[in-house]
Amino acid sequence: MPRHFIFAIFFGSTVAIAAEPFEPLVINGCGIWPHARCPGADLRHANLANQNLAGADLRGANLARADLRNANLAGAHLDGANLTGARLNKALLATATLRDAKLIGADLEFARLYRADLSGADLTAANLEAAKANFAKFERVKLVDANLQEAKFFTVDFRDADLSGSYRRFTVFEDSSYEGCKQCPAEGAL
Repeated sequence: MPRHFIFAIFFGSTVAIAAEPFEPLVINGCGIWPHARCPGADLRHANLANQNLAGADLRGANLARADLRNANLAGAHLDGANLTGARLNKALLATATLRDAKLIGADLEFARLYRADLSGADLTAANLEAAKANFAKFERVKLVDANLQEAKFFTVDFRDADLSGSYRRFTVFEDSSYEGCKQCPAEGAL
């Protein structure tokens, strides 16, 4: 069989595969792509694992029990969103806003929350094991009975936060502010 015939068969099938149309993911009218505009969207139980939602507007969205493992939510707006029981393991939430969001029982294990704003968020019984939250804002946040084991909080604002009953084995609280914080570590303590 001539060599050019074999190349034609191989490259012909490759071109046919590449020419197939790409179908973007749309759930309940919300396009799942960077900078999507879906305030108030109903995304309960949605499988959004590994999706790129960087800069998306999901204010007030219902993401209860959504699977956002390893999702890119950098710069996303999730103010007032319901993320109760959501799976956010290894999610990138750098510079995201989650003001007054509901994250009760959410799993944020290994999540990256660099410079994120979680002011007023409810993280009761949430799992933040090994999460990294450098320069994040946790003002008025509720971390009651939360798992903070091995989490890194470098230069974090914990003003008026509540850490009652939180599990803090090997948690790092370096250069953070605790004014009015309930059950926060003593200034400078690790």
